[in-house]
Amino acid sequence: MKMIISNSSPLPIYEQITRQIKQQIMSGELAEGEALPSIRKLALELQISVITTKRAYEELEREGFIDTVGGKGTFVAAQNKELLREKKMKVVEDKLAEAVAQATMLGVTAAELKEMLAILFKEDR
Repeated sequence: MKMIISNSSPLPIYEQITRQIKQQIMSGELAEGEALPSIRKLALELQISVITTKRAYEELEREGFIDTVGGKGTFVAAQNKELLREKKMKVVEDKLAEAVAQATMLGVTAAELKEMLAILFKEDR
């Protein structure tokens, strides 16, 4: 499992961990049923507090991304495909809302923004 923690990020470390694990699950990089490192092992690898790692795992479990099985470990939870798609759409929607807010602040019209989006979408294909 790849994980990069930035001390200069405005996000708390536990949130950096949760975001990265969620992203890896939603992208399919971490598969359903795949084992995650123990809280202690991840804390050691990232050179952070066990409490921080525990908080990240608790958050992920509360949101249904992971399951902890006593004596066996922590695993990627089974994901409802429709719910997973909805979560992905929410991420895109949030990013687009940020772009719209920025465009509005800079005086970019909806038509100009749509044109930019169409060009960017076409370039990615």
